[in-house]
Amino acid sequence: MGCCESSFLAETHPEKDHRHKQHHHQSLNPPLNHHPDAATAIGIPSFLEFSLTDLKAATNNFSPDYIVSEGGQRAPNVVYKGRLQNRRWIAVKKFAKLAWPDPKQFALRNRRLANLIGYCCDGDERLVVAEYMPNDTLAKHLFHWENQTIEWAMRLRVALYIAEALEYCSSEGRPLYHDLNAYRVLFDEDGDPRLSCFGLMKNSRDGKSYSTNLAYTPPEYLRNGRVTPESVVYSFGTVLLDLLSGKHIPPSHALDMMRGKNILLVMDSHLEGKFSTDEATAVVGLASQCLQHEPRERPSTRDLVATLTPLQTKSDVPSYVMLGISKHEEAPPTPQRPLSPLGEACSRMDLTAIHQLLVMTHYRDDYGTNELSFQEWTQQMRDMLEARKHGDLAFRDKDFKAAIDCYSQFIDVGTMVSPTVYARRSLCYLLCDQPDAALRDAMQAQNVYPDWPTAFYMQSVALAKLDMHQDAADMMNEAAGLEEKRQKGGRGS
Repeated sequence: MGCCESSFLAETHPEKDHRHKQHHHQSLNPPLNHHPDAATAIGIPSFLEFSLTDLKAATNNFSPDYIVSEGGQRAPNVVYKGRLQNRRWIAVKKFAKLAWPDPKQFALRNRRLANLIGYCCDGDERLVVAEYMPNDTLAKHLFHWENQTIEWAMRLRVALYIAEALEYCSSEGRPLYHDLNAYRVLFDEDGDPRLSCFGLMKNSRDGKSYSTNLAYTPPEYLRNGRVTPESVVYSFGTVLLDLLSGKHIPPSHALDMMRGKNILLVMDSHLEGKFSTDEATAVVGLASQCLQHEPRERPSTRDLVATLTPLQTKSDVPSYVMLGISKHEEAPPTPQRPLSPLGEACSRMDLTAIHQLLVMTHYRDDYGTNELSFQEWTQQMRDMLEARKHGDLAFRDKDFKAAIDCYSQFIDVGTMVSPTVYARRSLCYLLCDQPDAALRDAMQAQNVYPDWPTAFYMQSVALAKLDMHQDAADMMNEAAGLEEKRQKGGRGS
């Protein structure tokens, strides 16, 4: 990966710049914001380096069937959906080699963004990976709806959440957002609106930042081709127009209608009798301010949030209910196959029972996973087995933090690889409320022993702890299937 990796790490992690190459599933942990909703507190996935092999597998070798958006005449602008080995859905965007984004953008992490969760540099390939948003775009829900339009309270929520996303980016020193429009607003598994992280970066060598109709482009951009923070606010004004009207209205035409003081001319006819006139008047006024010809006359992102916050209603109603969609993440169904005692414990997320079963199983499933030379046995085995022994004692006695330390010593030596140690440390992390680390260890156990049901069961529990319930159910079913295949012989779970 050469200079791509070193320059990236130098920008985002100077302390790692001179270390050896990181494994492609090891967290790089870019600096997070200092807000109360910092990524570690709200379940945003860790930032990872992916191999090209990972991403090819996830996207079926970048199959056209996996494309979720494409466009742009002057630069590639294709986004693929994909599914990783741990069952997590992702969005993958390809970049030209010379259009690689500023690494500082990778550090932005917020619940109002569809966050970047990784990257890949392999030869001439440049790719970024983001959280996948399964519930379409604002444009789809506003302009191409089938069963119901977006209700007024939800439109107000969309406006606020996007304003909060822009204010967060601005507060983190990244105030420029390129081509903000209804297609950049995505809905997550809960139906909450998120701002696409891809708009934070240009994907063009010629500096082109707007791909939409020129009628919707900030006037100063038409004059000098530059995007400014005020340009972003102008574009936010066009999104407010979309939310108000339910259709594309050129800003110049909308301003003429607003000056007539008749907000009904602007409002979506499908909302007739279903919105507060006072609230609509406030939003129309805010849109008018955002669309002012002179940039200095437009409000700041902080002003946007301040204006929209008191307009919020139905705060106790989930977004997916207001959108009229089913929630993607449901409780895991009971597998059709019979489960082993470990499978039953994992399906109940009974960590105490899982602990007892792993203690009883000991290391019987590790047979054949290590073949060491005599020299390796004599030089390193004693210290390594001593560390594992202390880890086993701590694990048995439920001193899980000590067990993590001892098992980590065993793993770090690297001469002997034990799927059981990874499974045990995974459970320790779960009991210490570290589900991300638990998932990584369960995945490592699977890498060492690909058909081991225990590895899949532990991934299922970790995914459930991360509120990824459908993925957890899929993993549970895979584990049960492996157990069923092994009932007539072979290594157990």
